[in-house]
Amino acid sequence: MRELTYSQALNEALTQTMEEDSSVFVIGLGVDYPNGIFGSTAELVSLFGKERVFDVPLSEEALTGICLGSALNGKRPVLVHARADFMLVSMSQIVNHLAQWKYLYGKSTPVVIRSVIGRGRGQGAQHSQSPQSLFAHIPGLRVVMPSNAYQAKGCLISAIKGEDPVIFIEHRGLYGEKCFVPEEIYRLDLNKAVLARGGKDVTIVSFSFMVKEALLAAEILSGKGVEAEVIDLCSLRPIDAETVCQSVKKTGRLIVADTGWKNCSISAEVAAIVSENIASSLRANIVRINLPEHQTPTSPVLENDYYPGSEEIVSSALRLAGLECETPSKKTPSNNLFEGSF
Repeated sequence: MRELTYSQALNEALTQTMEEDSSVFVIGLGVDYPNGIFGSTAELVSLFGKERVFDVPLSEEALTGICLGSALNGKRPVLVHARADFMLVSMSQIVNHLAQWKYLYGKSTPVVIRSVIGRGRGQGAQHSQSPQSLFAHIPGLRVVMPSNAYQAKGCLISAIKGEDPVIFIEHRGLYGEKCFVPEEIYRLDLNKAVLARGGKDVTIVSFSFMVKEALLAAEILSGKGVEAEVIDLCSLRPIDAETVCQSVKKTGRLIVADTGWKNCSISAEVAAIVSENIASSLRANIVRINLPEHQTPTSPVLENDYYPGSEEIVSSALRLAGLECETPSKKTPSNNLFEGSF
């Protein structure tokens, strides 16, 4: 069975779609570097040339406008930001133009904007924010956060071949993670969540890197007699409310593990969906696991204390199940976090 890393899967998705469709091109700071964007754009320039894979100045607003214009003229641009924070400079183009164009003028704008979030090497307050809820708030945008290599390839291909603008957010800690990835081109449904693990006692809804933490927590909980069901949202706009509610109806307990802050977050939206639709099924209060409500520290020691993970999920699940639990203690950061450069 063939396995690829997350970054290799993204690279293969780009390679195959560019081979199949000459209208696809890749643009962004560092995309033509030898190990471009954590390896996800490596070698593309040698395969397709600088006309279709090219570096750019630091002018995010202008570049987004260029991609919009290209899409309106039949191209399918993939704009890459090595940090999601850089994407915030182009909010006017994304929110006022990309998201609105189809509604205002009836013409599709198939632009994919890839961006990177997550901890690692002291990225700090301006290089590791997780702003997915900002974009998920906007009608006309799709927001996707794959949790593994299989999803990364299938979702990126679907995003490139689709007709909507897509904010495609990747977690730095996943780039080195491997799983089975088919060789052929395949598309995944950007409207559907995934049942990552079955269970009957508590539902853990998560996405991106927090799916990895949720699955680790589920293994630990199983050893303590609690069977957790893990739902991988993958798509944050739209959210697959039906899959989430079906699971919570069965378990009666809900934990939402988010990569961002709690206020106005994806975890808040999931909690609202469950509260509005199946509140009578809940056997305990909903638990949301998010970042602390302050900026990301740069110090690796403080960073380790800042990010929640499997320990917080385990302790929350045990409380919901009515079992004794210890206060989680922080451990040394995982060596699995991807330490490459773009």
